[in-house]
Amino acid sequence: MTSSVTVQQRQKERPASPLPRIAPKGRLAALDGLRLLAALMVVLYHYIAFNSAAWSKPATERFPVAYVPASYGWLGVQLFFLISGFVICMSAWGRSIGDFATSRVTRLYPAYWFAVLAATLVVSIWPVNGPGPSLSDVAVNLTMFHEPMKVAPADGVYWTLWAEIRFYLLFALLIAWRGLTYRTVVGFCVIWAMAASVAAGLDVDALDAVLMPNDCWFFIAGMAFYLMYRYGPNLLLWGIVAATFVAGQHFAFSTHHNVQKYVGHKLPLWPLVMLLALFYLAIAAVALGKTSRINWRWLPTAGALTYPLYLLHERIGWTVIKEFENDISRYVLVPALVALMLVASWLLHRYVERPVARLLKRGMAKALADMRAPRERA
Repeated sequence: MTSSVTVQQRQKERPASPLPRIAPKGRLAALDGLRLLAALMVVLYHYIAFNSAAWSKPATERFPVAYVPASYGWLGVQLFFLISGFVICMSAWGRSIGDFATSRVTRLYPAYWFAVLAATLVVSIWPVNGPGPSLSDVAVNLTMFHEPMKVAPADGVYWTLWAEIRFYLLFALLIAWRGLTYRTVVGFCVIWAMAASVAAGLDVDALDAVLMPNDCWFFIAGMAFYLMYRYGPNLLLWGIVAATFVAGQHFAFSTHHNVQKYVGHKLPLWPLVMLLALFYLAIAAVALGKTSRINWRWLPTAGALTYPLYLLHERIGWTVIKEFENDISRYVLVPALVALMLVASWLLHRYVERPVARLLKRGMAKALADMRAPRERA
């Protein structure tokens, strides 16, 4: 009797679960705008600053002013990861592991399959930047697991998709094991951060592949920001965000060092820190409800174009640049190419991504139903 009373008293003494401060319903248009910003940063980095085979002259000669801000466009990837941590946590809340897997597969693969085939076709017909991938490599690329299989990507930007998939797999383990609650997501953030810190010091390839010590900080920060959005801010969540910023900028310095090789010139570090801080402030504004009035009708369309634009732009764009750089002014060619890629992205989204995703979703729903209620087989 005494022990029963003691347990009841302890349960009453525990703090109550935080209640939602903001009803997390509907699409957050500000995030769509930030997605487009991130994609355009990466596009301009590859078209203006990146010393690829596309242009015959270095960036400092091609774009003597624009090359400086464009050289930091690679940080759009870190903004993508921040947004991904927020959005994945939001979209998976209250859903089963099967629903989560279906949403991720239907989101990632339809546009990706088309982009792989389109990039392969373009560079095979116009091999101005070297030969296209072999049919075997293309087939492996279609699985999206080419990187762990040590197969060259059909397009260089696809490395980030493997980072996203690893995040999804870790997050799926959390959903399957404990489910999504305030407590489990906070624990996931803290444990992942601590494990990644240890992995960074050990420098073991297998641990790095799973824990992503270079990039995990932005996913973790995005999840912490979502908890602020759903439950309100507190010292613990701000502490997680601050820790990820400190760690994230530290590891971004290593990427910055490599970027200087790609762009062919020295870059100061302070714009990197400033841009990361602005990204964090932007997501914090979303989390705290400061962007709720941003509901322009074009933003959801902008958000829908982001993924196809990211997938299509690099190798196809470089082929177009190489083909026309001597015939069209670079100050006309780059804006026209960006506009062309945006149109192609809309067409891909409208006529490939959406209809294929619907078919894939129906097929996966049937497969999941079969798994939940297996039939007798002879």
